[in-house]
Amino acid sequence: MSTEDVSRRALLRTAGGTAAAAGVAAGAAGSAAAQEEVPVWPSSVEGNVNSYTDARGQDEVTISVGAGDGLAFDPTKVWIDPGTTIVWEWTGNGGDHNVHAVDGPASFESEITGEEGFTFEYETSEEDAGITHYQCDPHSQVGMHGGIAVGGDIETESTGGGDSASGVVFVPEGAKALGIATFIAMVSTLGMAFFFLRYGGDGGGE
Repeated sequence: MSTEDVSRRALLRTAGGTAAAAGVAAGAAGSAAAQEEVPVWPSSVEGNVNSYTDARGQDEVTISVGAGDGLAFDPTKVWIDPGTTIVWEWTGNGGDHNVHAVDGPASFESEITGEEGFTFEYETSEEDAGITHYQCDPHSQVGMHGGIAVGGDIETESTGGGDSASGVVFVPEGAKALGIATFIAMVSTLGMAFFFLRYGGDGGGE
């Protein structure tokens, strides 16, 4: 067996090893995504639409009132920091609505209206830390409920990669970066292997 053949075999083994490493890294990234933690929401906030948003780090978050078929809040469940301002904005659908905190540390209540574009704002504070359940009083019996989680001292659980109700898959930034870097390394190594196999023998007889 020539030295050139041995070198080619060695390079192919290296390329194969890189591909295997990429697979392991991708699995690690998937595991990291699967470990995304979300608040443990009480069943009372599992309203219509039942969407979830992690809005921590944002100064303001907007929640639609009269979303879906007109009888829902969207996002239904929101995790925010103390000091974040929540803006509920009416869609004009589903009749007259209001926003009324019925259980939890936060306390707020808007007027009842069906006016499209109407807004109601509430700025959270440290005193609101925890989970607050709120509802639309006229439509509480048909599932128009929502919840806000405030602060970092919240009981959480793994979602298995995302909230099944919203269909959103959460991937941590670290997992994304790992996957991208590994993919680039794999493509580079395989490209070198192809180049060597295609052109490596041109000068072999000299």
